[in-house]
Amino acid sequence: MSAARIPLERVREACLALPEVQERLSHGAPSFFVRGKRCFVMVMDDHHGDGRYALWCAAPEGIQHALVAGDPESYFVPPYVGHRGWIGVRLDHALPWDEIAGAIEDAWVEVAPKRLADAFAAGRGGV
Repeated sequence: MSAARIPLERVREACLALPEVQERLSHGAPSFFVRGKRCFVMVMDDHHGDGRYALWCAAPEGIQHALVAGDPESYFVPPYVGHRGWIGVRLDHALPWDEIAGAIEDAWVEVAPKRLADAFAAGRGGV
């Protein structure tokens, strides 16, 4: 395990920079919601003693298996939400910030209403 941990503040900043996002505790964890309704990211620190400091986040279909199979030290299937395709992203390993930020943005796109996600993509040049 790397000694470097991505600070919660950095995750919070990335989540709250996305349109219509609110933060609140859910199941005791800092969690981020689109329009206050649909959760897209949870920050878990040693959930039930699992020893992980990680994001649990929504993910596009098929991504969970590819990420976990490709880098099982950095990605995992989280309990409770893994069956819906969510991924666990370790914040206490040496993952580059752009991969973490990309997972956050992908999670937001997964749960945001289509018009909101389309407007966001259009504002970014269709990216």
